Amino acid sequence: MHIGLYFGSFNPIHNGHLMVAEHVVAHTEVDKVWFVVSPHNPLKDSASLLNEYDRLHLVELAIADNPKLRVSNIEFSLPKPSYTIDTLTYLAEKFPLETFSVILGGDSYANLKRWKNWEQLVARHPLIVYARPGFNNKPIPEATVTFLHDAPQIHLSASYIRQEIRAGRSTRYLVQDTVRQYIEENRYYR
Repeated sequence: MHIGLYFGSFNPIHNGHLMVAEHVVAHTEVDKVWFVVSPHNPLKDSASLLNEYDRLHLVELAIADNPKLRVSNIEFSLPKPSYTIDTLTYLAEKFPLETFSVILGGDSYANLKRWKNWEQLVARHPLIVYARPGFNNKPIPEATVTFLHDAPQIHLSASYIRQEIRAGRSTRYLVQDTVRQYIEENRYYR
């Protein structure tokens, strides 16, 4: 089975994340997308992060009705901060019959050479890159890259959603209803 790994903080997961995952399953060789919830991205400030188990639960709520999507807490048991190459090495050992591709946005792809052991990553795993406004990505000769130029793009970020919540505004249509309700009930991001 071909698994697309979609790494992220998902703080919180929003409809933009879900649109990308659905597009990858529909328009690539990927059979399933696993949302890999990162406890701590080494390139991001962790001060604004909701607890990792709460973020994991929000992803579970968002994808509950889609058998092509799955959430993974694999990085919770690995050393922190989380490095993609370490997670991929672990997954390749644990699931030797699976093929893993890494799903990333054009913004992350533009910073790929800042990632730990990026050369090993691209040598071992194909990349699926969805376009992001403002990033005109070029192929990396060492990498197998599928560019999703026709993927739907919406200008939406988790930081914007957190800002709206702090301001007391609605996040309806930005996140799944079950996610929105759970965030409101638990007063997350206030």
